[in-house]
Amino acid sequence: MFKQFKEFAFKGNLIDMAVGIIIGGAFATVVKSLVGDVIMPAVGSVVGDIDFTKMKHVVTPGSPAKEAVKDADGNVTTAAVAAVEEVAIKYGSFITELISFIMLALVVFIVVKKVMAAFEKEEEEKPEETPKQEVLLEEIRDALKK
Repeated sequence: MFKQFKEFAFKGNLIDMAVGIIIGGAFATVVKSLVGDVIMPAVGSVVGDIDFTKMKHVVTPGSPAKEAVKDADGNVTTAAVAAVEEVAIKYGSFITELISFIMLALVVFIVVKKVMAAFEKEEEEKPEETPKQEVLLEEIRDALKK
């Protein structure tokens, strides 16, 4: 079982795939930054100075934490209350991520299409080798004709 795993893990295709995944992750980070830091601010300014990161629908508003405060007599004037986080639907972030995904999918599609075209072209350029048996048989045939 260990031998089979070793053969599987160290095949050229698997290592190529791992390198592709790592480069793809780095590329996704670059595309996400491009969309979030360059494209969306430009789109927001064209649409009317909209900051997509702040676009949201608040379902439940949050409240800050309050602490107990003692006055000069030692009486507590404010009860301790834990902070409540805001519950919101952040559709602006969703729009940004959706655009990022579409751009990444488009680039991956173009790259895969170009790679597949290069492989097809390489296969077309290869001259078909005649099997050795056929070459030998053709030589025998030609010798018999003479």
